Amino acid sequence: MPNFYQNFLKQLDRALVLDQDMQKQSDDFKTPQQIWERTILLKKDNGETIELPAFRIQHNNWCGPYKGGIRFHPDVNKDEVKALASLMSFKTAVAGIPMGGGKGGVAVDPKTLSVREKDEVAREYARTFRDVLGPTKDVPAPDVNTTSREMDIIAEEFGHPAVVTGKSIEHGGSLGRDTATAQGGWYVLSALKEKLFLDPETFTVAIQGFGNAGATFADICVRHEVRVVAVSDSKSGIYAEAGLDVAAVHAYKESTGSLVGFPGAQQITNAELLELECGVLVPAALESQITEENAPRIKAKVILELANGPTTVEADDILFGKGIVVIPDILANAGGVTVSYFEWDQNMKSEKWTAEQVDEKLKTHMEEAARRVWAFKEQFKTDLRRAAFYVALDRMIASKPIH
Repeated sequence: MPNFYQNFLKQLDRALVLDQDMQKQSDDFKTPQQIWERTILLKKDNGETIELPAFRIQHNNWCGPYKGGIRFHPDVNKDEVKALASLMSFKTAVAGIPMGGGKGGVAVDPKTLSVREKDEVAREYARTFRDVLGPTKDVPAPDVNTTSREMDIIAEEFGHPAVVTGKSIEHGGSLGRDTATAQGGWYVLSALKEKLFLDPETFTVAIQGFGNAGATFADICVRHEVRVVAVSDSKSGIYAEAGLDVAAVHAYKESTGSLVGFPGAQQITNAELLELECGVLVPAALESQITEENAPRIKAKVILELANGPTTVEADDILFGKGIVVIPDILANAGGVTVSYFEWDQNMKSEKWTAEQVDEKLKTHMEEAARRVWAFKEQFKTDLRRAAFYVALDRMIASKPIH
């Protein structure tokens, strides 16, 4: 598996060559401003106390407070969190919101924890990083294996709702947050549909990952009468050329816990899903899924990255050479952080926006970001990832504090 952080640095270097003045400031973006590594002590239900490595990495705050999720996963490590924090800086800048980039994580397998133990990890994370978090300093959110429950606990520890986003509605969360990543991705795709030469009557979608983002995107496709031909989860995938009954897939997954054995569809692997013939391929799972090894076999016309970092630099170059348009993660999945910003803004102003207000603001932000990135792509005759990085760099440099 390629090193996620090294992949980010390569992506950054590819964008920096577009502008000599930006190259002179490259060091500002290659190294996070702050790296916090600490240990959380968790007292288990059996009385045993264990030590859990924990991280909060703050990449850049020129545009505003650091912003980024907290993940609970056994594979959490410093390089991964550095890469995710760095990508968040670029994501918030591309989206045009006044926040920076950060990320956090705890190296723990939440499947081995009781509800009380998981709650305690969240509480201890808040206590451990209390001095570096805050509504105007660093605002976390849910990520892999964390939810509004953990965010509510952290907000309670701080005594201020704006210290985190992704909270439950009753604790200051925003309407529209649970669907924002997928909805934002749809608005980006829609804004570029004509430029991508996607026939709205015939294009099909294959989605790797049937978690929140992937499953919600499938639902949005159904609402817009777009055929979803394949989806997958961590265990397996399913394919039906005529299109899947997405509601039935939801019901089957909920009742069985996986997609294995779903009737009326062909069983495929995650790897096979990526290589299907389709209009739009949506990686919505983990990073580094499309590499130089499988990129030559990708047949989609467009790749919409709802996952973070699903494509390596080497794969990017292969896909660009094949004429496959990659809508990069820092643009495609920025809907989540955009609505997180809306939640923070509501909390800071003691306001409560309607779902319609949130959706309209999200649509405006995402369509404007998509058009801006496309314009730079055309100007530099490059791919959308380089263009998106350029837009972000331009915005961050313009916001740099003058000392």
